[in-house]
Amino acid sequence: MDSIDVDRQPLLGSERSSISDDNRLQQLGYKQELNRSLSAIANFAVTFSIISVLTGLTTMFNMGLAYGGPVTMVYGWPIVGIMTMMVGLSMAEICSAFPTSGGLYFWSAKLCGNRWGPFASWLTGWFNIVGQWAVTTSVDYSLAQMIQVIILLSTGGKNGGGYEASKYVIMGFHGGLLLLHAMLNSLHISWLSFFGQFAAAWNVAGVFVLMILVPLVAKEKASAEFVFTHFNTDNGEGIKSIVYIFVLGLLMSQYTILGYDASAHMTEETKNADKNGPKGIISAIVISIIVGWGYIVGITFAVTDIPYLLSSENDAGGYAIAQVFYLAFKTRYGTGIGGILCLCIVAVAVFFCGMSSMTSNSRMAYAFSRDGAMPMSSVWQKVNKQEIPINAVWMSAFISFCMALTSLGSLVAFEAMVSIATIGLYISYALPIFFRVTIARKSFVPGPFNLGRYGVVIGWIAVTWVITISILFSLPVAYPINTETLNYTPVAVGGLLILTVSYWVFSAKSWFKGPLKNVTV
Repeated sequence: MDSIDVDRQPLLGSERSSISDDNRLQQLGYKQELNRSLSAIANFAVTFSIISVLTGLTTMFNMGLAYGGPVTMVYGWPIVGIMTMMVGLSMAEICSAFPTSGGLYFWSAKLCGNRWGPFASWLTGWFNIVGQWAVTTSVDYSLAQMIQVIILLSTGGKNGGGYEASKYVIMGFHGGLLLLHAMLNSLHISWLSFFGQFAAAWNVAGVFVLMILVPLVAKEKASAEFVFTHFNTDNGEGIKSIVYIFVLGLLMSQYTILGYDASAHMTEETKNADKNGPKGIISAIVISIIVGWGYIVGITFAVTDIPYLLSSENDAGGYAIAQVFYLAFKTRYGTGIGGILCLCIVAVAVFFCGMSSMTSNSRMAYAFSRDGAMPMSSVWQKVNKQEIPINAVWMSAFISFCMALTSLGSLVAFEAMVSIATIGLYISYALPIFFRVTIARKSFVPGPFNLGRYGVVIGWIAVTWVITISILFSLPVAYPINTETLNYTPVAVGGLLILTVSYWVFSAKSWFKGPLKNVTV
C-alpha cells in the first residue's frame, strides 16, 4: 500500500494546529463519519471513568491486602503511577501525531513504514481489541459479583442466612449489565458525553466521601504506623519472600491504571483532537494517581484485621473492602446499612466504567473493521444515522458475554483469559512506543503535543516497564504449583500471540495491508 501524504510531506506542529480536525483526518486517509462533538473535558471524562480508581482498587483490594497489605498498596501505587505516566506520555505524543479512532494499531503501521507496517498493525490491533474486550468482560463481571455481595449483606450476610447467588445468577447479572451498556452506547454521542462527565464527577466525589467517611465512622481504626509501615506476609499462598510478595501486590495498582488509550480511540469524535486527545490521556492518569492514593490511604485507616477481612467466613464472604464498609457502620450503629450504601457508591462507578469501556472498544472495533482486519468487517464498520458504530457496539457486548461464559466451567480459565486485560493491553501500548524509539526514531514527526528531546528516553522507560510487568505478572501467585494455583497468564497471552501470528502467516498477510484510505486527499 502506498504511504499516505502525511508520511511523504509531514507537517510541522504549528502548521497542524491550524488545520481543521476533518481535514487532518482526511490527510491521515479517512473521511469524517463519526459525530465530532466531544470537548477536552468530555474526552478526559471517558478515559477517567474507564480507569475508575473506585473500580480497580475496590475489586482488587483483596489482592493488595493479601500481598503486602498497607505497604504494597500505599507505596506500590505511586511507583506504578509514575511508571504508567511514562507509558501515557509516550502514547500521548504519538496520539498527537496520528489522531484517529484506530489509535495504537494505526500508529504502529505508520511508524514501521510500508515493509513492516501491516504486520505491526495487525499484531498491535489484535492485542488491543482482545485486551479491550477482556477489560469490559472483567469490569462487568466484577460488578455482577459486587451486586451479589450487596444482596448478600442486605439479606443478613453470610453469617446471618443471607442469600448467596449461584454462578449462574451472577452470569445473568453480567449479561443484563452488558445489555444495559450496549443500549446506552447506542445513544447519541451527546448522551455518552453527559454520562461520561457525570461518571468522572461521581468517581472523584465518591473517593473523597469514602476515604473520609469510612475511617471516620469505624470504631476501630488503624494507626498511622500500621498504614504506612505494616507489611503483610500472611497471604496463605505459601509465598514468604518479601520482594516477591511486594511485586505480586503491584498488580492491584497496575490493573487499576488501565484503559487510557480510550482518549485516542475517541479522537475522531473530539474537537482539536491532536491536542485534546493527548490531554485526555495525561490528565486522566495524573488525576487517577492523586485521588487513588487518597482512597487507598483513607480506606486503609479502617483496616485492622487483615486475615479476618480476607476470610471467606466473614459476612461479605471474603470480599474484603465490602467487609470493611459493612463492619465500620455495624460496629458503630448496630446495622451495616451505611456500609452497603457505600458499596453502592462504588457499584455506580463500576457501572459507568463498564459503559465507557464498551464505548472505547466499540470505536476500536469500528476502526479495525474499517481497515478490513476483522471477519465480516463490512458489518462492524457500519455507522447509523446518529453517527454511532452501532454494530460494533453490540458485537463488543456479545463477545464480552461469551468471554465470561468460561467462568461457568472454571474460574481458573476465566481469570487466565481476563489477564489479557492487563498484560495484553499493555503489550499493545508498548508496541507503537517501541517502534517510535527504534524504527521511527529519526523519521517521527510529532504533533502539537511532543516530549522534545526527552521523547526517546521516556519511550524506552515505558517499553522497559511493560516488559518488566509482563514478566512479573506471569510468575506463580501461589505455592506449591498445581493445576489450581498455576498462573495461566503466560498461557493466555502466549495463546493469543500464537493465534494472531498464525492467522497472519496462513491468511492475513496476503490481504491485510494495514490502514486503508477511504478518502482521496
